[in-house]
Amino acid sequence: FSSLKMSYLPPDTPRIQLRLAGDKRKHNEGRVEVFYDGEWGTVCDDDFSIHSAQVVCRELGYLEAVSWSPSSKYGKGEGRIWFDNVQCTGKEKTLALCMSNGIGVSDCKHTEDVGVVCSDKRIPGFKFINTMANNVEDVRIRAILSSYRKRVPVTEGYVEVKDGGKWKQICDAEWTKHNSRVICGMFGFPGERKYNARVYKMFARRRKPNYWDYSVNCTGNEAHLSSCKLGHAVAAKANSTCGGGTPVVVSCVPGRAFSPTPMTGRGKQYQSKQPLVRLRGGAIVGEGRVEVLKNGEWGTICDDNWSLLSATVVCRELGFGSAKEALSGGRLGQGMGPVHMNEVKCSGFEKSVTECFFNKESLGCSHEEDAAVTCNVPAMGFQERLRLSGGRNPYEGRVEALVERNGSLVWGTVCSDGWGTMEAMVVCRQLGLGFASNAFQETWYWPGEVSADPVVMSGVRCSGTEMSLSHCLHHGAHLTCPKGGGRNAAGVSCSETAPDLVLSPQVVEQTTYMEDRPMFMLQCAYEENCLSTTSSKTPANSYRRLLRFSSQIHNNGQSDFRPKAGRHSWVWHDCHRHYHSMEVFTHYDLLSLNGTKVAEGHKASFCLEDTDCEEGIEKRYECANFGEQGITVGCWDTYRHDIDCQWIDITDIKPGDYIFQVFINPNYEVPESDYSNNLMKCRCRYDGHRIWMYSCHNGGSLSTETEESFPGLLNNQVTHR
Repeated sequence: FSSLKMSYLPPDTPRIQLRLAGDKRKHNEGRVEVFYDGEWGTVCDDDFSIHSAQVVCRELGYLEAVSWSPSSKYGKGEGRIWFDNVQCTGKEKTLALCMSNGIGVSDCKHTEDVGVVCSDKRIPGFKFINTMANNVEDVRIRAILSSYRKRVPVTEGYVEVKDGGKWKQICDAEWTKHNSRVICGMFGFPGERKYNARVYKMFARRRKPNYWDYSVNCTGNEAHLSSCKLGHAVAAKANSTCGGGTPVVVSCVPGRAFSPTPMTGRGKQYQSKQPLVRLRGGAIVGEGRVEVLKNGEWGTICDDNWSLLSATVVCRELGFGSAKEALSGGRLGQGMGPVHMNEVKCSGFEKSVTECFFNKESLGCSHEEDAAVTCNVPAMGFQERLRLSGGRNPYEGRVEALVERNGSLVWGTVCSDGWGTMEAMVVCRQLGLGFASNAFQETWYWPGEVSADPVVMSGVRCSGTEMSLSHCLHHGAHLTCPKGGGRNAAGVSCSETAPDLVLSPQVVEQTTYMEDRPMFMLQCAYEENCLSTTSSKTPANSYRRLLRFSSQIHNNGQSDFRPKAGRHSWVWHDCHRHYHSMEVFTHYDLLSLNGTKVAEGHKASFCLEDTDCEEGIEKRYECANFGEQGITVGCWDTYRHDIDCQWIDITDIKPGDYIFQVFINPNYEVPESDYSNNLMKCRCRYDGHRIWMYSCHNGGSLSTETEESFPGLLNNQVTHR
């Protein structure tokens, strides 16, 4: 809301409030709505300009306007059209001071409702007088009962608004459960629950509340309190006794991942059913590309009409709060498989986004239009327990943890023994710095605080999905770190984006064949260990039976995939006259139906280059002439079936049914936004003369039930240790 202090304006200026509403993706955009004479209405797009948008945005507390949109881009509003033919210079303090036909004088229809996009930066020190907070810092849930004060996150207490530098309570005389639902959503909780009102009434009698002068009226499906209606609180005028009521209390239900240690008998949590929705490719908790499960296969949502309202349904379904942003255009990477939903339209009260109305036809939708979300999550305090020290910028440095020692909190380093990509991923996520770009086992070039040199954590082993480093496996009170801390402490560098490699299962299925190749033609392959161990006893005039196939590896992430090793350390191979930039880039395995490995291929990277790219994207990497190696976002690297080592040696394999498996970046040398899709599996049948490859799919692309019926190594059992 906006509600500027009217004493700064001419006395005949209409008293108005503004808000941004409609089918929007972010809080700083939407249909311009005006509150006047007790009623919300809209603004017509006739004569509207960027100067008028500038006035609107600044009146709402944003630094500037980015753009404006005519013709009800954010949906048609309701009620009166308060302003028409608005002409601003851009310097007015309120839209009410701009030239117009006069308030309420309009010949427009709601198909002409105007919208704006404001910058996401706030005006420093901007003051709102007697309004609901325009950001979360101005509203809080304050734990009142002693049993809740030490709980993290805070799930129950007074709802308080900061007004005139003082925290004030809200009178509950006009409060509804819909309001509570919105408050809980803002603070990262999917729902609200009942609480013991009698205890709070007793507390209010002992300590006289300081009531706010305003009431709030929400429908319950708003993503933020700023989208609710604001009115004068009749019962709380002149800071009265609230008409016999008490201060508003909310009690929120945390998602399963955020549930604090429950009190006896109060262990209710938000319970989700078998997941039909998931997030992939996000750097932080509560962020990612939206994927839905349909007919046993995971697919994406097209971003046509994707809104904050639909995004909020996704967030609540997953145990988070309301949505901060509804992202479009494959902003958090492109998915694989089908596009299951298009033109999604939710009411806001659905239990699952799969219950929302949508267009079943996804014609014309590609993965470049994959929808994503950023959700509100509870404040767990994890960021305050970790820091990076000594780096050249805030995204790098020695990792220092805050731990309890002898009854007091002290900062110290983390032992670097076994420190790798997965541990670095958790650190960057915990600090809200995105993905890991590097993990360091020496940090002498980053001198941290001398007082923090001693090791306070050792034996750290993470799966990569933890929210906090303290959630990873690590040694308890007895630390073990032969190298010590200081210059040998663990370090990280973080990045807001990361690559995401995905192997095309269709290409593997379409290109598989068998070849009997003479041993004398396999000398280079033998030297590079691309044949099974029995090949050393094979006469030169004999042959090896090879299962050959092509690999097409796509980079669907947000940044280029680059080898970890610098070009100074690449190894020249005389046989093939090229440099190897990664010692192990892929593993090729043949497994029995019980998961036992029966044959394998070792694929050193011949080179990493852009074989081809999507339309409009230029190739950046090529192997020729000691060129730079990597895979550009939107490009793919194809290893053809007819090059050396692009096979599994099956000479010693008996006829039967097997599982064929390819694992990209198996040692997690290079950080990626999603490792779950690095594994690809196929069913394989060999009759001694011919071979068939079928049912090829990427890890995580099928339902758990379907995946469990598929023999071999389950993707969720893949570890980096």
